[in-house]
Amino acid sequence: MREMLTGGPLDVLTGDYLAELTMLILGRDRLKDPRLGYAKTFLRQLEDTLGTAHERGVRIVTNAGGLNPAGLAEAVRALAGRLGIPVRVAHVEGDDVSARFPDALTAHAYLGGAGIAACLRAGADIVVTGRVTDAALVTGPAAAHFGWGPKEYDRLAGAVVAGHVLECGTQATGGNYAFFSGHDVRRPGFPLAEIHADGTAVVTKHDGTGGFVDIGTVTAQLLYETGGARYAGPDVTARLDTVRLAEDGPDRVRVSGVRGEAPPPTLKVGLNRIGGWRNEVVFVLTGLDVEAKARLVREQLQDALGKQRPAEVRWELARTDSTDADTEERASAYLRLVVRDPDAERVGRAVSGAAIELALGSYPGFHVTAPPGKGAPYGVFDAVYVRADTVPHTAVLPDGERVHVSTADDARPPVPARDAPGGHGRPGGDPKCASAPAAVAAGDATGGGPGDTDTDTEDGGTPARAPETADGFVDPADGGPALPEPLPPGPTRRAPLGLVMGARSGDKGGDANIGVWARTDDAWRWLAHELTVERLRVLLPETDGLPVVRHVLPNLRALNFVVGSILGEGVAAQARFDPQAKALGEWLRARYADIPEALL
Repeated sequence: MREMLTGGPLDVLTGDYLAELTMLILGRDRLKDPRLGYAKTFLRQLEDTLGTAHERGVRIVTNAGGLNPAGLAEAVRALAGRLGIPVRVAHVEGDDVSARFPDALTAHAYLGGAGIAACLRAGADIVVTGRVTDAALVTGPAAAHFGWGPKEYDRLAGAVVAGHVLECGTQATGGNYAFFSGHDVRRPGFPLAEIHADGTAVVTKHDGTGGFVDIGTVTAQLLYETGGARYAGPDVTARLDTVRLAEDGPDRVRVSGVRGEAPPPTLKVGLNRIGGWRNEVVFVLTGLDVEAKARLVREQLQDALGKQRPAEVRWELARTDSTDADTEERASAYLRLVVRDPDAERVGRAVSGAAIELALGSYPGFHVTAPPGKGAPYGVFDAVYVRADTVPHTAVLPDGERVHVSTADDARPPVPARDAPGGHGRPGGDPKCASAPAAVAAGDATGGGPGDTDTDTEDGGTPARAPETADGFVDPADGGPALPEPLPPGPTRRAPLGLVMGARSGDKGGDANIGVWARTDDAWRWLAHELTVERLRVLLPETDGLPVVRHVLPNLRALNFVVGSILGEGVAAQARFDPQAKALGEWLRARYADIPEALL
């Protein structure tokens, strides 16, 4: 937060602290103490920066309220009082729909930015929310600043796209970027967006901070954890196939052309529940006969468990060993055992005891990476949808007044940026939003900054798709975009796909997305025809038998694949080696294909 507040002009600093997994963690916190349920990290960060924000006239908008936005708002008031800083605090509530889902640990609807906008219009310096869409942290401030009405869909869609770029912080400034070589990304600066009244934006960062911003870094983040061309949310359905990116100077990318459509009539509700109990043991297999050693220990464990066998038993052998290795570790493979069951006893002592008892009577060199534990509960994430008009989206203003927020409200006049002592407010200027958690910068920007790690990018609306063919391809004849002309035939060379394409992947509940893009027109002409759903299944055998849909985004020279159910019941269930699919795209880039030599 301090970096964003002191690094340059800013109007609004936004903080994104919530993810599917975070909501589960907060739910377990609240079981221990009903007064909790919010991200305590935010309070620690605020204590160090509240004075600076007040001096500079920077407003703060954060979803750190989690399950208890009223509780965090009260804690912020207490902190400000203790520090002697006069701030007006408001919060947004209504997302908690747990009463409708009594079997869930948490049940929260993804609200839009209208409640945030109402709080800012009422003069709030700090706005705390519960579960809102990540992009709402930007659409709310932008709508308040410019006086946008709920039906100004193109403008709102532009803010949604800017918010989506900002929401994961440094992933827009070189962090986790496929083509990081040749750039200094040891400590990327946080991104900010200069948002204009027409909904266009410039993504950039404060001068002198690390990392870099270019069309590639912005493209990568646009593809992250999205689905098809219609990115549906509670404020608007943003058309990702209309986004246009252009360089606007060093570390500046202009985002324009974004079209918006009406939001769906439903809101996404994230449900977290305790799915059962889980345990894990990793056996180290060193040297020769790795396959035989793995087979032996599997058979021994199966016999030892007998009738106490857990409901789910999964083995995975990772052949990390090398022939004639020069260190013991490089000579070793890993055999991972994961068990799940509704009964804690079946995954606890029964499994750990059976594993330890093999220590002196199994394969040569027997050892494990860590002593087996007693097991732990695991979470399960589900998404359901409820009618938006049944969710009481409520803004609790600084004076305590409760205002029901309806997306059908008439537009209100623009709110001028404040002129605070030493601040950067410019009446009539465009807001700077930054993502440091995430933030909107004074003068002309909105941005984000360092909050808790955000692991999901939530649109919060009903999924919208164009018609698909049997293999999941969105056919141009059925409303999908036309493909470019293919490259003419020529000599090819077998090489990694990553030489000609970037990728970024992530999780959406139990599904994963893999966004890939080409950096040149010729590479796009080849990629669009080469990387079909059928080809993806060959390159990534783990997708075999799973539903896969391919979406085409020509303006970005990009393809987006959504792989259904590859993550089981979500990140907290840890059903896969990479439970959030963060490296699925890098695996794809490492796979070899016959690539035209003209592209290499």
